[in-house]
Amino acid sequence: MSPTYTHLELDVRNQIGVIKLNRPKSLNAWNTTLLHDMVTAFRELDEHPDTVFTVLTGEGRFFSAGADIKAGLELPPPGATDAQKKLWYMRKFSSEMELFRSMIDHRKVFVLALNGPAVGGGAAWFEGIADIVVAAAGAYLQVPFNSLGLVPEFGAARTFAQSMGVRRANDFLMFGRKCTVEEMESWGLINRIFPAEGFQEHVRAFLKEQLEVNDGKSMMETKRLQNAPLRDGRIVAMFDAASALSERFVDGAPYERFQRKTEQLAQNSDSRRVKAKSSL
Repeated sequence: MSPTYTHLELDVRNQIGVIKLNRPKSLNAWNTTLLHDMVTAFRELDEHPDTVFTVLTGEGRFFSAGADIKAGLELPPPGATDAQKKLWYMRKFSSEMELFRSMIDHRKVFVLALNGPAVGGGAAWFEGIADIVVAAAGAYLQVPFNSLGLVPEFGAARTFAQSMGVRRANDFLMFGRKCTVEEMESWGLINRIFPAEGFQEHVRAFLKEQLEVNDGKSMMETKRLQNAPLRDGRIVAMFDAASALSERFVDGAPYERFQRKTEQLAQNSDSRRVKAKSSL
């Protein structure tokens, strides 16, 4: 029985499986349901008998704004010790860790197709793990983790350093600077940039061309040989990052910064509403 999905679409055609995040009104930010959808979709395509490429992309103008924080941050039980808080957060991150494990161990050629801007986890979770990264012209990436009292999540510090070098990864991940996909292409993180107009069709045509020229199983085997020496290090980096992220929450640093960010976003929203009314 095929799975059903709530917040993503899965389309399999001509040896290409496309996972499309489908919460465009929320800029494809993920909640628990979307996380579980992604884990299920990667597993379904990993086990699919015919596909060669697994494509992850988004619906609408954004690829993803990362985690959906509108509902606020959950808190551990009152009176919990620091050790109990750490265990609570590590359990909370179990879905994310299984998603990363499934992407690291994914047997098909994993293509990340950035149809638009990517922020937070949207800019950090997939870019270092994907085998091929393509992007729409004019898009950008930004990872403001440190400004929120967080750390690069689930091994991003290691995978970005592997993709574009330690100092460039530090510049991007530490300082939270907004980087265009054109700059990221020059840094080696992105393979190709396609026009924003008709982006999804450009991606599919590009992959179809590769299938016409290259043997699918040979491409998958090349991926296996490329990634096998990296696999254990990426799993360890994922666990280390989850532990470090949990400790930041135990310290309480993100809560104050998230509160300030939420208040700032509310003020900006109020200002836009006032301007809109005044222009009527």
